[in-house]
Amino acid sequence: MKEWLVTVTEYAVLLVDTLAFVIVLFGTLEAFIAGLRLMLAGTENSIERREVWLRYARVLVAGLTFQLAADIIETSITTGWESVARLGAIAVIRTFLNFFLERDLTEIRERQHERNRERVQETKGA
Repeated sequence: MKEWLVTVTEYAVLLVDTLAFVIVLFGTLEAFIAGLRLMLAGTENSIERREVWLRYARVLVAGLTFQLAADIIETSITTGWESVARLGAIAVIRTFLNFFLERDLTEIRERQHERNRERVQETKGA
């Protein structure tokens, strides 16, 4: 029974890591193409560029979250303390990356909302 559970868990980790890889790969390609399109079109402005980077940051947060899920699943079958410590270190690093990326996204969104409110007030005042 234990061998079956270990095998299923290994496949689950592989599946979740693969999903994370696909998410990050396609997000990176999309950000690259969108950035290149803006650059080549010559109409690049800070709002469009920011939107590309915000979308990309969201993809990275999703990818990191999936990788963290794979790490958590993997700890259920890890037997040695060295392996647990390695997985723990990776999980901590990914969690911090995710935290700071999410914090930056929130900060950028708040600044955008604030700028939009200022523009609306300027328009009403004019």
